[in-house]
Amino acid sequence: MAHKDRKINKKRGSRTCGFGNTQKHRGAGSRGGRGMAGSKKHKWSYVSKYLPDYFGRRGFKRPRAVIRNTRTINIKDIEENIDRFIKEGIVKKKTNNYYINLKEMGYDKLLGSGKPGHKFIINVDYCSESAMKKIKEAGGRVNITKLKESETE
Repeated sequence: MAHKDRKINKKRGSRTCGFGNTQKHRGAGSRGGRGMAGSKKHKWSYVSKYLPDYFGRRGFKRPRAVIRNTRTINIKDIEENIDRFIKEGIVKKKTNNYYINLKEMGYDKLLGSGKPGHKFIINVDYCSESAMKKIKEAGGRVNITKLKESETE
């Protein structure tokens, strides 16, 4: 539409600009308030039909004391970076065994993705069953420093 053909230009000079009574096109009164005003009163039928979840709460937020961020590492990540870990002094090699303390590296749990190519002796707080099984099959062992909650009860 050309700008000159717009209603606001055509009706310029008339009192109501084509909106009927002067009162009908002034402020937000003609629409019952701005935005969600009146959503609990005169606009309730609209809100209840088209926005049923607008009011109320859903779910809950866990307290920060309950949330535990567990840092995990997979067997394949250890295997891929074993040379770098030895250079940095994180992993110690004695004979055919690699001694790893994952807690010193900042990890809380060992996971079982990947295959161990060396004999690892690992100290860690938590360990998955598959990781423990794979390490034992490779001739190594896992020393778990913390027991599961179910084992302590």
